[in-house]
Formats: sequence, C-alpha cells, structure tokens
Amino acid sequence: QVQLVESGGGSVQAGGSLRLSCAASGYTTSTSCMAWFRQAPTKTREGVGYIANDGRTTYADSVKGRFTISRDSTKNTLDLQMNNLKPEDTAMYYCAARSTSCGPGYWPAFVFNYWGQGTQVTVSS
Repeated sequence: QVQLVESGGGSVQAGGSLRLSCAASGYTTSTSCMAWFRQAPTKTREGVGYIANDGRTTYADSVKGRFTISRDSTKNTLDLQMNNLKPEDTAMYYCAARSTSCGPGYWPAFVFNYWGQGTQVTVSS
C-alpha cells in the first residue's frame, strides 16, 4: 500500500523560504515519476513541479527560478525547496506519485495514482 505524507508547511512572510518534504512508504521516490501540486481556495489544482524517472525536472512558469524539486534516496522523500515566496504561493501543497514511468514535462493531475493529504503554505505580504 502506497502512502505519501507531506510536511514542512507553515506561515512565512513574503520573501521567505520553506522546504516541503513528502515521505513515501510502499513506493520508491528515487527512480519514480512524481510531482508537487497546489490548490488555493476557489482555484483548480495546478502543477508546481515535476520530476521524471530519469531525474529531469519541469516547473510551472510561476515558480521557475524560485522552487526546486529534489529526491532524497536515503530518506525516500521528494522535497520542494521554495525560496522568495510570494503571497500568491499561498495554497495547500500536495505530493503526487505515478505508478508508471514518465519523461520530463507537464502532466495533468489525473495521471498520478497516489496523493498525500497536503500541507498548508501561507505567505503574508
């Protein structure tokens, strides 16, 4: 049984940083297709960043240059380093994993089989 558990969310001021972590069980993050999504109130869920099986990453234009996805094989986690946070980054952040392989690129939410419960990020101006 696959389980994804996010942590690291919180409240920060604009310009600050947070590091989210997604701990996986029953699933190997180091060689898998995974992503971070976010959803703000009244908005649809959007992809923030993706990591392909080969480790190549893709980011939404809104976070490019500020967010970085990485995998920690020793902890079996998927991490999201978020720098220079803006109020518009405020949302619930979700970790997602796919049971099949993927290449680099943007992938819709429906192709991901497993989801965490989310962690809230709030950025104040």
